[in-house]
Amino acid sequence: MDIGVCLPTTIPGADGSQLIEFARRAERLGFSSLTVVDRMVYDNYDGIVTLSAAAAVTERIKLVTAILLAAYRPSAVELAKQLASLDRLSGGRLIVGVSAGMREDDYVATGTDYHTRGRRLDAMIEELREVWKGEGPVPGVGPRPVNGDIPFWAGGHSPAGLRRAAKYGIGWISPGGPPHKFPDLVARFKELWDEEGRTGTPRMGTNCYVSLGPGGKERATEHMLSYYAYMGTMAEHLAKGAVTDESVLKDAAAAYAANGCDELLILSCTADPDHLDRIADVVL
Repeated sequence: MDIGVCLPTTIPGADGSQLIEFARRAERLGFSSLTVVDRMVYDNYDGIVTLSAAAAVTERIKLVTAILLAAYRPSAVELAKQLASLDRLSGGRLIVGVSAGMREDDYVATGTDYHTRGRRLDAMIEELREVWKGEGPVPGVGPRPVNGDIPFWAGGHSPAGLRRAAKYGIGWISPGGPPHKFPDLVARFKELWDEEGRTGTPRMGTNCYVSLGPGGKERATEHMLSYYAYMGTMAEHLAKGAVTDESVLKDAAAAYAANGCDELLILSCTADPDHLDRIADVVL
């Protein structure tokens, strides 16, 4: 199983130099991918901009939007150009993970319709691929992706989200949850994969919040209660699920690997690059 790590773009006050060092160190330590999450109405960095900065200071590591809320962006053509530019800057290392999202204020902020976001996302995926082929509503928008296309990797627990991943994606990214439930998710998704007439084996991923070291539990609680405040009491439940002990992380990684996970995507609850060393000592 591969181990990726999320750039700490959602840690309020994270310094740009910390994000750059995070990217450099993640590659040096041997993580498989650098990921970003996406929000509009929050004190976070834009994921596409941040991955572009990471692309400039790395050479090997995959760059993954996990997850990009593409449907709150007003223009699919503009987004296609941004993503293709990032793909070329990175030498073809980009994977675009997408989902519809759950926060209406993100859509209100950009003047897009929250209630039709799923249908809009499906249409955007189609349009992005048309633009990358040079066949968009106004042909000739460039640049072209390095390999002619960019892989999609989709998330979301809803039936529509799972179906979207099976139809358009290389696989599915779970928002998280205990490892022992992962086999059921894999089986459920593979049924949809087969129904869509897909061949090959889907790539299965999952997210996991981690906060190791002294004060780790307190940092995780503070961060997650802030980031998931819109979910009310559910935020407390999510915060309790963060991994704050090395042995628990080691066991969780082993269990995910045994239960059909292809890539574990770790979200750090601190922007301190030294946290990567702690994580790497356990899982790499």
